[in-house]
Amino acid sequence: MKVLFIGGTGIISEAVSKLAVETGIELVLFNRGQRQEAIPDGVRLIRGDIRDTAAAAEALRGESFDAVVDWISYTPEQVQPNIELLRGKTGQYVFISSASVYQKPATHYRITESTPLANPYWPYSRDKIACENVLLDAYRNDGFPVTIVRPSYTYGDTSIPASLNSWRHPWSLVDRMRAGKPIIVHGDGTSLWTMTHNTDFAKGFVPLLGNMNAIGHAFHITSDEVLDWNQIYRAIGKAAGVEPKLVHISSEFIGALSPDHIGGLLGDKAVSVVFDNSKIKSFAPGFTATVRFQQGIERSVRSFEAHPGKCTVDAEWNALMDRIIGAYQSSLPMN
Repeated sequence: MKVLFIGGTGIISEAVSKLAVETGIELVLFNRGQRQEAIPDGVRLIRGDIRDTAAAAEALRGESFDAVVDWISYTPEQVQPNIELLRGKTGQYVFISSASVYQKPATHYRITESTPLANPYWPYSRDKIACENVLLDAYRNDGFPVTIVRPSYTYGDTSIPASLNSWRHPWSLVDRMRAGKPIIVHGDGTSLWTMTHNTDFAKGFVPLLGNMNAIGHAFHITSDEVLDWNQIYRAIGKAAGVEPKLVHISSEFIGALSPDHIGGLLGDKAVSVVFDNSKIKSFAPGFTATVRFQQGIERSVRSFEAHPGKCTVDAEWNALMDRIIGAYQSSLPMN
């Protein structure tokens, strides 16, 4: 197969790119070429910006693909031009959505692909839902060959996944743990969650490429391992060689002091979810996630330690954590 990835060098997509090449797919990436180190050998790069529709059309002139994967569209305004750009050039258009699109608050903890889509807390999720609607309308009305994939929290060697961490400087959480500083866990830490290693996600994703039976369908791809957030943070601490000092603070309190966290907490991680992966397993026979979180996070920590230049710390994020903890402790009744 010949497959185009729009993007293809992010935390999730770099693992998929590697597995796609290993399975014999002729892989082409369309991106700005800013992360050359994440491009596997044998992959052809078309350097460009998909948002510049005229330039993208020229760059893709004469090209055709068995499948195109859009890793980097987040709004309907970004998706719509891609439909016109790629119509007739691909047998399948795979849109990367998000598992955060599922109903919040949930009426049932177990999530299937038929769970309603509704998230009043997070604009990011509502935009992804709107993208799905645009694409499904194009499928129903014009036969545009769309497949939708909804990753949940997926991590790899370059990330330290948590509900509260610095996105640009993920080592910050480990550094804070090792410094003996208190670590915020939302709620009481007992809500259920699933962490998925990017290499496991790739094993479920690659069989969908060029799979005509997947057109018109939506899938989530996650691990079957279910943990609560206390377990997740303690696993990170164990990988870092320390027992983290956990401080439990309600998501509402955190959101009141840091509104940017409302969507990611109340619209996602504060809600218990257990994903039913029966559908992806029926389309990708043999798919099983095998990297348990303790194994995966130990790999992540060792990877950072092997590259000291990546062990950067976000002072602004640290200050925010201290400010939230200070405000919480001040709110407690005096004995």
